[in-house]
Amino acid sequence: MITTEAEARSWFQDVLDVDSLAMSRLGVLAELLTAENARQNLVSKASLDSLWVRHFADSAQLLTVPRGTLSSGPWLDLGTGAGFPGLVIAICRPDIQVQMVDSRRLRADWLQSAAGALQLDNAQTVLSRVEQLPPGTYGTISARAFAPLETLIEVSARFSTPHTHWLLPKGAKAAQELEMLSGRWNHMFHVEQSITDPAAGIVTGRLLGFDASQTRSHGS
Repeated sequence: MITTEAEARSWFQDVLDVDSLAMSRLGVLAELLTAENARQNLVSKASLDSLWVRHFADSAQLLTVPRGTLSSGPWLDLGTGAGFPGLVIAICRPDIQVQMVDSRRLRADWLQSAAGALQLDNAQTVLSRVEQLPPGTYGTISARAFAPLETLIEVSARFSTPHTHWLLPKGAKAAQELEMLSGRWNHMFHVEQSITDPAAGIVTGRLLGFDASQTRSHGS
């Protein structure tokens, strides 16, 4: 379990094996976020003293969760907010195209500005509600503190294929929210333990599609 800022920095280098450029960009992101947080409430003020644990490592751990390699294709991050996990993923994996979606203009404007300041050619910001996003399919879909799992799946399943990785930090209610999907969706989801919060879980796996048999049984 990562508990200190020093442990988080070491984890990026020892486990993720990120280079010096990525570490430098994460440092700049911390400065940008701290400055912007004085203008708009991106993260809780209390978490500014533990950005590397609470937000950076908490986001980047998603890269270690999939069993096997990530699916090819772009990464869709829904409700990115302050850039978590979207900006952190784009920094750590410049080979992955990351599309960050947020419906709040101030947040989206800041995301675009931060990506530019960090020279992230692989990060794109979209100002939109999820329901209004144009069609497309993605190799990975993430959402951190965005919506209840059942709602999230309903509004974003159209961006998924049976090969898409879903990476969804859900806090202490991960198992409970996953249980609520039973009987509505065919899936191969499970819960992984967070490495930054002993009480938190990450719902991950693949979505196979809507369970049509349940629709038939309810309609008969």
